Amino acid sequence: MLENVEVFTQSSICIHGNKKVYFDPYQVPKDFHDADFILITHAHYDHFSVEDILKVKKDDTVFVAPMDVIEKVQTIFSSNQMYAVEPNQTLEIENLSIHTVPAYNVAKPYHPQAASWVGYVIRLDGVTYYDAGDTDALKENESISCDVAFVPIGGTFTMDWKEASQFVNCLHPKMVVPIHYGSIVGSKEDEVHFLKQLDSDIVSVIKL
Repeated sequence: MLENVEVFTQSSICIHGNKKVYFDPYQVPKDFHDADFILITHAHYDHFSVEDILKVKKDDTVFVAPMDVIEKVQTIFSSNQMYAVEPNQTLEIENLSIHTVPAYNVAKPYHPQAASWVGYVIRLDGVTYYDAGDTDALKENESISCDVAFVPIGGTFTMDWKEASQFVNCLHPKMVVPIHYGSIVGSKEDEVHFLKQLDSDIVSVIKL
């Protein structure tokens, strides 16, 4: 299931389709140089890794990220390859639909709302994917319509497994892929608890 999706570690995702899209490449196992798009949610090292961007980048890769990330890749990408984003924007680039949504902590300092970091909703090959980024379960995101949701469950820096399961049940995607656990924070037990709390008609796909 979701054979076209890889999760390398944390929130490092690759979707293979008509276009190859990477979210937050991190600890990529080898040089691929095949990214049509690289989308970065925010500036933390496990989401914005220049080393890993260089592993997947090719000459014509499109790079989409918040402004504080864009400012750090000026020597890697040409100006016509880079798109600076903030929450609640919609872009159409090379037939890929990209919509940005808020991603922040409500009562924790790690991901302030003022940073204007993002999650992404993209439509690729007729499927809508939502990558939540590092975020708490935000009321304003509960109405996002998607087929596949990538949602952090590890807690500490993001929503924990209980908050994530409640959030996903509100979203009600066809499929959910839990991310952001089993490495820096979060455990296999979090995954087990998360899966048990999901509505029965939501298909869970484990990639970590």
